[in-house]
Amino acid sequence: MKVTMIGMGAVGTVVGKRLNEYLGKENLECIAEGKRLERYLSKGISVNGERIDFNYVAPENAKVADLIIIATKNLQLQEVLVQIEKSVGPNTVILSLLNGIQSESEIAEKYGEEKTLYGYIVNLSSTNEGSVITCGHEGTIYFGENDNSKSERVLEIKKLFDEAGVNSIIPDDIHLMQWKKFLLNVSCNTISALCRQTYKGFRNEVTQNLVRQCAREVVKIANAKGIALTEEMIEDNIRMTAALNDDGKTSMFQDVEAKRKTENNFFCGTIVRLGKELGIETPVCALLQQLIECVEGSF
Repeated sequence: MKVTMIGMGAVGTVVGKRLNEYLGKENLECIAEGKRLERYLSKGISVNGERIDFNYVAPENAKVADLIIIATKNLQLQEVLVQIEKSVGPNTVILSLLNGIQSESEIAEKYGEEKTLYGYIVNLSSTNEGSVITCGHEGTIYFGENDNSKSERVLEIKKLFDEAGVNSIIPDDIHLMQWKKFLLNVSCNTISALCRQTYKGFRNEVTQNLVRQCAREVVKIANAKGIALTEEMIEDNIRMTAALNDDGKTSMFQDVEAKRKTENNFFCGTIVRLGKELGIETPVCALLQQLIECVEGSF
């Protein structure tokens, strides 16, 4: 299988490391351009102290792939969809590991629903400082077809992940599980960024109660859209987050520390917009959205 990756942050690099070891450079391309490409070629990327020399290519030099894995942030998605054009062929499948619930619709709009898989990664604990990544837990990829069928291509990708040592699950309902991850992003990511909380902080009862208040608004929106999120899923997310490495940080917390624009608009912002469309009040998410915007205003 020929694989192309784009987005060599913590997620892309950790997953890419496994694929690189299994497939070899001849079967794995990592797209980058401009100064980012120059930096990767000169300095490389390291994971837990080990430098990984990927096969970096500029977008115009990329070859057609069987599988494209997108591991950037939502903020870069439209740019990325242009950069992968040379990698997309008649039988290419595109798998997004982006947070949120909307990247797949954007991919399908440009390249077609038939090329689009649904997915995300959860329980990856890492810190990213420049091109130096420290990973305590590699996480698990959940992915599947829009109709949840166990298609031949999904099973082939599952086999690839298994043989490469990439943890993955094909759930019975990828949309429900994607919303469960979104539930985590909206509540835990946002609160961690505002309160400067590492994963250890989620063992605090006050933090947990604030997560619950935010997450219950997400559950209301999901249920109104026919997605069966539950109160128990909120508790699952709290338990999972609290069990991660004490000093680990959510991606949004790391963005705020580095004074980078966050994915706030794709988390609380999405819930606020959906709430207005559905006539459901979302005061906690609205407040958290505005607070993150205030923080970003100081960058």
